[in-house]
Amino acid sequence: MTDIMNKIKVFIVDDHQLVRDGIKALLDGEENISVIGEAADGSSLYAQLETCKPDIILMDISLPGESGVEITAHLTEYYPDVQVIMLSMYTQEDFVLNALKAGARGYLPKNTTRKEMIAAIQAVSMGEEYLSEQISKVLLKNLIRKAQQNPKEKPEEKAQITNREGEILKLLAAGLPNQAIADKLFISVRTVESHKNHIMQKLGIKSSIELVKYLARQGMIEL
Repeated sequence: MTDIMNKIKVFIVDDHQLVRDGIKALLDGEENISVIGEAADGSSLYAQLETCKPDIILMDISLPGESGVEITAHLTEYYPDVQVIMLSMYTQEDFVLNALKAGARGYLPKNTTRKEMIAAIQAVSMGEEYLSEQISKVLLKNLIRKAQQNPKEKPEEKAQITNREGEILKLLAAGLPNQAIADKLFISVRTVESHKNHIMQKLGIKSSIELVKYLARQGMIEL
C-alpha cells in the first residue's frame, strides 16, 4: 500500500455533488492517487487551502461566484505549487485558451475516461502539460483554419515545414490516426511517425500546449 505522503494529492472543485462523487469513485483505489478534498466554489476552496495542500486540482469552469478560469488565475499567482487541470463540458477553443492563459496545466472534457483522467493527473504531477485528444483536435483544427485565412503568418513557412509535412499536420488536425494518414498518402505508418517527429522538432515543441504558445508568439492567435 502506497503511503499517503507519496501519493498524488487531488482536490476536486465542482458545484455538483454528483459530479464530485463520480470523480472520487473513478479515482478510488488508484494506488498513487488520493482525493484529499472537494469544494463547490472558490470561497470554499480558498478556505480549505489554508490547511489542505493538494498537488492537483480538478477544476470545473462554470461555478457560482468566480469562474474556474478566475480561480485558476488566482491559484497561479498565490499557490504556484498547486497545478490545475480543467475538467469541463466546454470544449470550444476560447474556453481552452482562456484556461491555459490563466495557468491551467491540463484540459479534459467531462466525458473523459478514467484511464485518461489518471494519465493527465500523473503527467501534470510530473511537471508536464496534458491536453486530451479531443481538446488537441479542437485547437489544431482552429489553428489550421486561421493559418489558411492568413497565409502570410502560416507557421509552416516560418518553421520551413515541407509540403508533405504540411499535409500530415492538416490530417492530424482533422483527427486522423497514423494508419489512416498513411493509407491516404500511400506511405508507411513509420514514415508518418517520422514526419510527425520532424514537425515537432522544427517547431521546437513537445506538446500541443507548446504549439498553442508558439502560434501565439507568431501572432496567429491571442492568449
